[in-house]
This record gives sequence, C-alpha cells and structure tokens, in this order.
Amino acid sequence: MNNNINNNKVPFDRLLVDGIITKNNIKNVGAASIREVKKIIDDVEASTGERFVRMEMGIPGLEASKIGVEAEIEALKNGVAAIYPDIYGTAMLKKETAKFVKNFLDITVSEDCCVPTVGSMQAGFAAFMTISRLSDTKNKILFIDPGFPVQKQQCKILGIETESFDVYDYRGEKLRAKLEQHLSKGDIAALIYSSPNNPAWFCFNEMELKIIAEVANRYDVIVIEDLAYFAMDFRKDYGKPGVAPFQPSVGKWANKFIIMISGSKAFSYAGQRIAVMIISPKLFDFHTDYMNKYFTQDTFGRAIIFGSLYALTSGTAHSPQYALAAIFKACNEGQYNFVEDLKEYEKKAHFMKNALREYGFKIVYDKDLDVDIADGFYFTFGYPGFTGEELLSELVYYGISAISLSITGSKRTEGVRACVSLVPMDMLPEFAARLKQFQIDHPVK
Repeated sequence: MNNNINNNKVPFDRLLVDGIITKNNIKNVGAASIREVKKIIDDVEASTGERFVRMEMGIPGLEASKIGVEAEIEALKNGVAAIYPDIYGTAMLKKETAKFVKNFLDITVSEDCCVPTVGSMQAGFAAFMTISRLSDTKNKILFIDPGFPVQKQQCKILGIETESFDVYDYRGEKLRAKLEQHLSKGDIAALIYSSPNNPAWFCFNEMELKIIAEVANRYDVIVIEDLAYFAMDFRKDYGKPGVAPFQPSVGKWANKFIIMISGSKAFSYAGQRIAVMIISPKLFDFHTDYMNKYFTQDTFGRAIIFGSLYALTSGTAHSPQYALAAIFKACNEGQYNFVEDLKEYEKKAHFMKNALREYGFKIVYDKDLDVDIADGFYFTFGYPGFTGEELLSELVYYGISAISLSITGSKRTEGVRACVSLVPMDMLPEFAARLKQFQIDHPVK
C-alpha cells in the first residue's frame, strides 16, 4: 500500500458539510436512507468539486452485456414494442432459462416453471403476495438476515407478518436448530435469503442449503432463494455451462422453491428491469382450496402468473425478454463467459479490504464458516469505538459513503455495508489516502 500519497483535501470543511446536511433536513447521516445519503453526497460534490468514494448504492458499475443490447434492438426493430408480451413469457426466454438452470445450477425444471418478471423486485413482491394467500394459518415470512431491506418493506406494504434472525452465529449445523425454532411453530409460509448475501457477501455452502431444504420440507415451507449475484462467489468458477462446479442452490433438495435470477448484476442489465423466477414443479402444481378466495386459477404457478403478476404489470416488458434470452443462449452454448466480465468487482474489493485493514478498520462479516469471505460486490467494515451509524456520520467528512448494517436486519451494529461497483479504479489510491487520514484523526486508544 502506498503510504506517501499527498492528501490535503480531507476532511472536507465541516461547516460546509453540516450546512448541506441541515439543508436536506437530515438529523443523522448514519441513519439516513440510501437515497437521502446519495442526495447529501451529490450536494457536497457539487459544492466542493471533489469526488466521493461512493459505496452507498448497490448498482452495477459495468457496461451492459452487448449481446443483450443487440438482441433487444433487433427485437424492437422487428416491432415487439407494438405487441403486448405474453404474461407467461416469450417462448425463447422460457426455453433458454430452463437450459440455463440445468447448465449452471444442475437443476431440471420445465419451461412452464420459468417465468419472466420486472426484475427480482417484482418476483419477490408477487411471491409474497401469492404465498400469503395459500392458507389461513401459515401466513408469515421468515427472513434469514442480514438481507435486502426493501423485501421487508414489501411484506409491510402487503400486511404480511415477518420473523427474522441474523444467521452469522448460526452457520453450519447450528442453522438446523435455529430453523426448527422458527418453522416448528407452523405459521411460517416461506423463508427467504440471498447467497451470495446482500449485504454481508457470505455464501451458504451445500451442507447449509441442504439443511434449509430438509427443515423446509419437513414443515412444508416454501424457500425463496434470491440469486441476485449469480455465480459471483469468485472463489470458484461457476461460469462454464454443464461443467461442475455449479452455482450452489437449495433447488437441489427443496420440494417447494422459488429461485430468482436477476439480469441486473450478473449481466449488468439493471436498467431494463428484467429477471426470471424459477418455480419448482411441486410448487407450480400445488393447490389449496383457500387460494380460490383470491385467484381464479387453482394451482400456485398459474395463480402467481395469471393472478399476481397480471394484476401488477400485465406481463414483463417485451424487448428485455429477448435481451435476456439471447444472453442465456450465449451462456448455454459456451459463447459468453459472463463471470469473466465481473472480475473487476473482485479486484476492487481485494484492494479496498486490504486498505481498510491497514488503516485500523476491520471486516465485520469476515468468514464463511472457517474460510475468508470472498472478494466481490459487497463487503462490510467497522472501526474501533464507532457504531455503524456513527462511522457513516463521520466518514462523510472524508468523502466516503456506505450504508449502515442496522437497516439490513443485522445485529452487528458496529458495521457498515460498502458496494465496490461505482468506485472507479483510479480512485482506489485516493480511497487509501482518505482512510489513512481518518486513522490519523481518530487514533485507536
């Protein structure tokens, strides 16, 4: 690490920054929402002419897949913009999704079970909406935290009760007893998690996924697996079709599952809001008389498509379906190794985590059981003597942003979540310099 960087720009003028915070009606930067933090940073950058090291937004920082862009343009030229998309999904996307699931997860599903959605956000919302209307007794969602805060907000909007626990202290075989504690009560309809995890970036291994499936099967609970960061555990190469290792998934063992695969991160196609929802055959054909109260279709798969998704958007936008179908096709045929395009995230995370450690910070969620967390899209960090909210409130004066772990369901209140995607490579030395100045100004006693 270069310790001789000349850095006279931080901390920023506190009076100036405080004035901007007050102007934005923010009482505590550390407790502010992501969008509120973004507005403060925008204003500070405009006032000072200096760039922030922006780690608050979890959005892709790479160019969209050219394969997708070209396929979407061609579809638009062919007139799909004038035609309503089939609520079931375009035939090509369903076909290539089923192949992709087999090639990269080693799971066999029919094309019927592969359903396009307006991003994984819509997939989750529709799943919660439908699952909560299958029974009058099983109506809660269990969150294996930390997790994506908006998914809890979706449940709140829908009036669905939730339970949660921070999984960090329940890894490995300990996970079984913790799940039994929640699911054995009989009121949990579904559980949800992400792996790789947002925000902590830990990844469940096959033993843990099998435990989740076994306990869920025992209590007839639906598992929602959010693979927003598909194959982005760079410790193993999940980018070759039909060749092990495969992206680990609960779908290998669970009876009733929904897997959400987003186009946003793995393929940098966030702007077109496209994802696919893979529903297990046993769940797709599942029926209860209670659901007739809300849906005209009497099986889960058709209820979520012709009931929930139809009511929400009447289908997924037409042209992005052609984009994702083309991307999946290229991946299936071995013409496009999407994982290679994502390695920049790994390189940035590796540098940034090393810089943090050098200047007195620590990685909060640091282990996957007995091995180090992978370098990837997210990481978490803290500094001695600061809570997460206090640290964020102080880092803003040093031109560094992130979000507090407290809003993610994490019990580790000393930490913050950082996203590497929008930090340009040319700012990494400046990031190290600002951390160094922070350590000088806040020596550990």
